[in-house]
Amino acid sequence: MNFEIRLARESECGLILNFIRELAEYERLSHEVVSTEKMIRENIFQKHFAEVVFAELDGRPVGFALFFHNFSTFVGRPGLYLEDLYVKPEYRGKGYGKRLLIYLAKLARDRGCGRFEWAVLNWNEKAILFYKSLGAKPMEEWKVYRLDGKELEKVALLAGASDDKQVM
Repeated sequence: MNFEIRLARESECGLILNFIRELAEYERLSHEVVSTEKMIRENIFQKHFAEVVFAELDGRPVGFALFFHNFSTFVGRPGLYLEDLYVKPEYRGKGYGKRLLIYLAKLARDRGCGRFEWAVLNWNEKAILFYKSLGAKPMEEWKVYRLDGKELEKVALLAGASDDKQVM
C-alpha cells in the first residue's frame, strides 16, 4: 500500500467540503456547517487564510487536515493551529491520523513556529488519549470564547457607534 500526504489542490474544494461534512457529522455538529465550495475556494485558495493536506492511500483520500498560522506574542513567533483533523472511520487505528500530526509538527518546525495547537471536544476520549500519547498537553487554564452569528454582528456594529478613531 502506498501512503502519501499532499497539499490539496483548488480543484478539490468539493472533496474538502465532503471531509468537513463528515467531520461535522462525527462531532455531532452537522447543523453548524454553512461552508460552500465557493467559500472554500475563495478563503483557502485565493485569500490563503488556511491550508489543507490530504492523507492518501493508493491515491484514495482517507483523511485530511485543515490548518493555519496564528502568532504568539509571548513566544514572538508564529504558531500552527490545526482546525480540523479527520480520518474516515474505516481507516482509523492504522496510524494515518498520527502521520498527519507528525507531518504538521514537522511543517510547524520547518516554518519556525513556536507552537502547534488544536482543540478537542471534551467528550472525545479516544482523541484525547491519542493526543496525550504523543506528548500533547491540555491547556486546562484556558477557556475558549467565541463570537459568531448575531453576537458577532452586534459587537461589530459597536464600531460605528464608537467615538474612538479606529485604524482600518
